[in-house]
Amino acid sequence: MEIGVTTFADASHDVPPAQRLRETVEQIALADQVGLDMFGVGEHHRADYLASAPAMVLAAGAERSSRIRLSSAVTVLSSDDPVRVFQSFATLDLLSGGRAEVMAGRGSFVESFPLFGHDLADYDDLFAEKLGLLLAVRDKPRVTWSGRHRPALTDQPVFPRPVQDPLPVWVAVGGNPQSVVRAGTLGLPMALAIIGGSPDRFVPFADLFRRALAESGQDTATPMSLNMHGFVADTDAQAADVYYPPHSRTMNRIGRERGWSPTNRAAFDAATATDGPYVVGGPGRVAEKMLHHHEMFGHDRIALQLAVGDIAHADVMHAIELLGTRVAPLVRDEVARRRATPAAV
Repeated sequence: MEIGVTTFADASHDVPPAQRLRETVEQIALADQVGLDMFGVGEHHRADYLASAPAMVLAAGAERSSRIRLSSAVTVLSSDDPVRVFQSFATLDLLSGGRAEVMAGRGSFVESFPLFGHDLADYDDLFAEKLGLLLAVRDKPRVTWSGRHRPALTDQPVFPRPVQDPLPVWVAVGGNPQSVVRAGTLGLPMALAIIGGSPDRFVPFADLFRRALAESGQDTATPMSLNMHGFVADTDAQAADVYYPPHSRTMNRIGRERGWSPTNRAAFDAATATDGPYVVGGPGRVAEKMLHHHEMFGHDRIALQLAVGDIAHADVMHAIELLGTRVAPLVRDEVARRRATPAAV
């Protein structure tokens, strides 16, 4: 199973933005060194996050790494131009020697829609149409296409072309059944975000994805990822103590915008339990929880958002080191053992 890290490049009150972005590049370099499989940078257009152009951050990381896959997490495709998205990630793919991925989503925040002149009333239609164009541009170097939300293309060449053919495109899903079916019907890998609520509520989405793959004649082994909040420290207590304060400030700030009830330490601790959504603890605890989720979902990748809020760079670097050197070997070995052992009848 692949194990990776994602970040939104959260802004800090104490660290200048330029330094914060350089720290993100250092995190990519370390994740590569310790053997993690992917690093994702999410796109946002608000003051509390710094990565409005993930491909640029990932390109800097490409020069500091040699094997790790470099992904958006996510690209807000609904408010972007699919041609430019393809060109940016094709360029990243060339710079990285074939390690780029696009993780396309509709966006959990909406600031990018008025910023780029889109109507929120078209939220669903924008994503469906633009995903279709992204796939058309990916599949052929000359494109003829028309839609409602962008000028038509008539036998238009789109360059550069990436190393990978096709350039990997994942669909990020937050619990919308139509998005799950869309990913399966198109045969695209799906990244299922689980950041709240009991994970077992999301198992039907994994089942729906695989059913959509099968019913559409797609490869039923098409990968699926779980994208979750998580953190690793030397002990369970240290992980919770480091992660909780900035995580709770971030989630409560977002919660005030969206009308959620405020969180507290008791709720956070419950969410780190075996049946909760947060993968937080010492190496053994985090490996145990990842394996528990793998029994439930049978997924191919898990990506942890380690830095939710203003977590110190040194703490994130230590978490990445532990994830790569302590957690990943345990999880990979056990998953391989289970796959090699026939199930009891």
